[in-house]
Amino acid sequence: MSDQTYNWSRKSFDELVDFYEREIARERQLEGYDPNKDIPSYQWLVEHGYSGLQYAVREHHKMTLSEFFEQAVGLGDGGSADSLSWPIDNEQMIEYLEQYFRSQQRGSAAESTLQSKRSRLGQFLRHYEDLHGTAAIVSRITDVADQPEEIQRVTAVFDVLDKELESNDSKRRYRSDIDDLYSWLVDRGYGAFNPVRYDHEWDVSKRDNPALAPVQVGSLAVATENTEEQLIVLGLCAWGLRRSELANLHVENVNLQAESPYLSFDTRKNGPGTVALIYGQDILEDRIAQLSDRQGWDGYLFPSPDARRDHVTGETLNRRFKSIAARADAHVRGELPTSKMGRRFWYSAYADAVETVIERLQSVAHEQGSSDPMVVFRNYLSEEKRREYLREAMRDRLAEAFDHDAEGETNSGL
Repeated sequence: MSDQTYNWSRKSFDELVDFYEREIARERQLEGYDPNKDIPSYQWLVEHGYSGLQYAVREHHKMTLSEFFEQAVGLGDGGSADSLSWPIDNEQMIEYLEQYFRSQQRGSAAESTLQSKRSRLGQFLRHYEDLHGTAAIVSRITDVADQPEEIQRVTAVFDVLDKELESNDSKRRYRSDIDDLYSWLVDRGYGAFNPVRYDHEWDVSKRDNPALAPVQVGSLAVATENTEEQLIVLGLCAWGLRRSELANLHVENVNLQAESPYLSFDTRKNGPGTVALIYGQDILEDRIAQLSDRQGWDGYLFPSPDARRDHVTGETLNRRFKSIAARADAHVRGELPTSKMGRRFWYSAYADAVETVIERLQSVAHEQGSSDPMVVFRNYLSEEKRREYLREAMRDRLAEAFDHDAEGETNSGL
């Protein structure tokens, strides 16, 4: 069947996910692949008449194929960068890329960071191949005489990305990753020059990370309709979890019996870590009690209705978060907020809490003959006391946001 028959551009995001599960997964299984784990290569999609899927997820949902299959469909082996396929048709270039990522894996970068970098480089090379007929970038940087032409080719790809990417922060990450790949190729002797150093200027120095305001968080809290939705808002805004971490949250991550309850993770983006449960513990307890009554519950706090999966995906939680925001009529720059904006609220609230603690130490610093209260904070307070002060200030910030909505009314939902 040809791509034209599928009307890719008319399918909603959920319809694309459903299409994979109904059509593509069945065909993959017939060919011996694991449809719940193995990510289809772009070449496989082309050969089977599904190449239009790439255009649909890129143009209408701002995702790469790898991001769609991992985040929306839930494929992959749980985090290995090797599980991702490259969206190019050049075996030699793919070998260079695998060498590059093997060198990256020997460093301290987390697997999730490498996955994101791999996705960005894949998108760059796919555009390069579409524009210039090949992804064999190495052959075009071996002779300095080719430098002017290659700079123009790379700049043409950046022009395409410039239209696709919405924020300066995204552009900064793409440019950094592409620059790093070219630098690695030159350092290893595969190339003679790095064309990224000469591309047209992106305004990558200005960060563009809008966050939810406290009153909007209060509106979201009011708009929740059940414990599950309350947990979504709390997990993102009060605990600062990434949506993938929240989607994967398991009862084994929860420690409510400690003097200061917390969540623990064996693997986060920057390694193992804990998250303090400063606010909303009662909702978490209610959710666990609610799920504990379900027959066969396996411990995930957001179990998937699909029997083939243990839990929902991060993209599913993002859609639910936006639905809550729609009910609350909460918008950021005219658009419904994403889960990242909830997490950014947490960072903003934490920064305010730090500032509050520092202001409280101003008089202590003055008595010690210092004009900088940070000296007191860092050098004269124990780690336990610093944590206590910050938690108290953070609890005040969260209570102020969650307990009042945009009209200043006291909330009863959370």
